[in-house]
Amino acid sequence: MDLLTIDNLVGLVTVTALEIVLGIDNIIFLAIITSRVPVAQQSQTRKIGLALAMIMRIGLLLAISWVVSLTAPLFSIMDKAFSGRDLVMLGGGLFLIAKATFEIHGTIEDHKSDKVPHPAKSIPLVLLQIMMIDIVFSLDSVITAVGMVGEVEIMVAAVVISVAIMMIFANPISLYILRHPTLKMLGLSFLILVGFVLVADGFGKPIEKGYIYFAMGFSFAVEMLNLKLRSKPAQEASEDKWKTKQNGNDLA
Repeated sequence: MDLLTIDNLVGLVTVTALEIVLGIDNIIFLAIITSRVPVAQQSQTRKIGLALAMIMRIGLLLAISWVVSLTAPLFSIMDKAFSGRDLVMLGGGLFLIAKATFEIHGTIEDHKSDKVPHPAKSIPLVLLQIMMIDIVFSLDSVITAVGMVGEVEIMVAAVVISVAIMMIFANPISLYILRHPTLKMLGLSFLILVGFVLVADGFGKPIEKGYIYFAMGFSFAVEMLNLKLRSKPAQEASEDKWKTKQNGNDLA
């Protein structure tokens, strides 16, 4: 088959890796947005959300001529031309900043007070938000993929593979984030940062994403060290308690 060439296989691996890397912030958003869903339904909601995201990305790839046309200017304000893509970036960025800010407020207030926790959100509303933000997250990656690979079939295969990998790791990552409140707060801060980058991009002031991912990776590494250091006193206290109990049994 013409599709099974070295260039296409290299392109498949490259685009799949790109989709996974660009999907990291999507998984963080997925973990946080589904935390308000009843616990028994969180795992299923994440999988459905990722499946819908995959369908939407494939739809964007099949309508790639329309996606590319989004870069054409629609109107100008003070000598700044805005395209459809710019408006999507602006809307998505503002949505992320607002959503992360509300979640930070809710997390801190719930922690401070003994009030009844917020009622669980409806699953359709959560899925709608996942679909909305996935359009923003996937728009640039789809445009980039078109520039890297010429065959739509290869791009669709890359999307399917990357989403399948994210489905495998979404639950463990989400549970780990939600078990550690500081990681959840860090994830929300990442979403504000990503939102700011999207808004800047929408205004025609793109920020190199490599710097952003480096800052996010460095902050995550520091927090992982903090979690490891904080877990040592608890482990030592547990060992001391066990030794005290053993000494008491020996004396008896």
